Amino acid sequence: MTKIAKITLLFVVFVDLIGQGLVFPIINSLIMETKSGFLPDSTPVGRRHFYYGLVIGCFFLSWFLGVVYVSKVSDSIGRKNALLVCLGGALVGYALTIVALFLNSLLLLIIGRSITGFTAGNQPIAQAAMIDGSTDAADRDRNMGYIVTGVSFGLVGGPIIGAVLSDAALLGGFATLKTPFYGAFVLVLIAIFLVLFFFRDTRTEREPFVFRPRDITDSLIAVRDHPLVLKIMPVYALFMIANVTFYVFVDNFLTSAWGYGVVGGSMAMVTIGFALAFSSTFLVKPAQQRFSKHAIIHASLMTMVVCGFAFAFSPSGVLSFVPVFFFYFFFGVSYPTLLGLFSSAVGEADQGWVMGVTTAVFCLAGGVMSLIGGGLMSIDIRVPYYIVITAAILGLVAMQLRWKGKEIRTLLA
Repeated sequence: MTKIAKITLLFVVFVDLIGQGLVFPIINSLIMETKSGFLPDSTPVGRRHFYYGLVIGCFFLSWFLGVVYVSKVSDSIGRKNALLVCLGGALVGYALTIVALFLNSLLLLIIGRSITGFTAGNQPIAQAAMIDGSTDAADRDRNMGYIVTGVSFGLVGGPIIGAVLSDAALLGGFATLKTPFYGAFVLVLIAIFLVLFFFRDTRTEREPFVFRPRDITDSLIAVRDHPLVLKIMPVYALFMIANVTFYVFVDNFLTSAWGYGVVGGSMAMVTIGFALAFSSTFLVKPAQQRFSKHAIIHASLMTMVVCGFAFAFSPSGVLSFVPVFFFYFFFGVSYPTLLGLFSSAVGEADQGWVMGVTTAVFCLAGGVMSLIGGGLMSIDIRVPYYIVITAAILGLVAMQLRWKGKEIRTLLA
C-alpha cells in the first residue's frame, strides 16, 4: 500500500471521528440555549433535555443498525466503494443538518443525524483496508497505529474545529452555529476526493451480499454459543453504559450547571480527546506488562465511580474538567484491554464477529442511554451521572460474580 493511500485512510478516520466531538457541543447549544433560536423561546427546559437526548439517541441507534450491514457491504463491493458510500452518507447527513438549521427544523436535524449515524462505518472499513494492504504482522501493527493516530486527531480536532468556527471573537460575523457544519461538509468532500484518486483496493476477493434483517440480532444472540464471551459481556455492557452516559451528557451538564456554551463544551471534548489519545497510545502496553488485565479493568471501573460523583458535585465548572480527564485517561487503557479479552476469547474465524458485537453494544448503549438520560435530566441534571456511578458499581459486582473459573482467570492474568 502506498504512503498516500495510508494518509487517505488516516484522513477518512479523522473525518469520521470529528463528527462526534464537533457536533455534540453544537447540538447542545442549539437545543439548550434559548438565544440560538432553533426552538421556540417558550420551550421548557425539561423538553429541551428530552430533545437533546432524542437527537443523540437517534444517531447512536442508527449507527447500531448500520454497523452490521456496512461491514458486510465492504466485503461485497470492496473497501473503496464502501468508504465512498459512508462518506456520501455523511455528506448527505451534514447537508440535511445545515438545511435543518436554516429552517429551525428539529425533524430534519434528527433525520440528518440518523443518516450520518447509519453510515458511520468508516473506521472499521479503514482498519480492514489497512490489514488488506499489510505485508506482514509487523506492518499490520504499524498500520493499525496509523488508525489510532487518525482517531486521536479526530477526537481532539473535532471540538477544536467546532469551537473556532463558532466563536465570534475569532471569526466575527462569519462565526455561527452553522459554520462548523460547513467545515465538516468540506472535510468530507476532501476525503471523498482523496479516496477517489489515491486509494485502490488491494483485496480483490468479493463475497455476495445477502440482506437479512435478522443479522442485527443474530450477531448478539450468537454470544450464547461462546461461554467466555458470555462471561465478559455483562462487565463490558455496564462499562459501556457508564462511558457513553458520561460522554453524551457532559456538554449538556456543563451548559445546565455552569452556563457553558459551545466553546466550554468543546473544551470538554478536547480534554476527553487528549486523555484518550495519550493513554491509549502510550500507556496500554506498559500498563498490561505491569498489571493484570483484571486489575486494569477494576481500577477503571473504580475511577468511573469516583469521577462520576466528582463531576456531578464539582464546586466549580473549571474543576469539573479534572474528573473528565481522569475518567477517560483510565478508559483509554482499559477499553483496549477489554477488546483484547474479547479477541482472546474466540478463535481466528470469529474475530470479525466479536469486534462487531462490541461495537454494536457500544452503539446500543449510546442510543438507549441518550433517550433515557435526556428525559431524566428534566427531573435532575445529575441523574445521568447517578446512572454512570450505578453502572460502574454493577460492573464491579459483575466482575466479582461472573469472572470465575480457570479459563477466564487465564485470560485476565
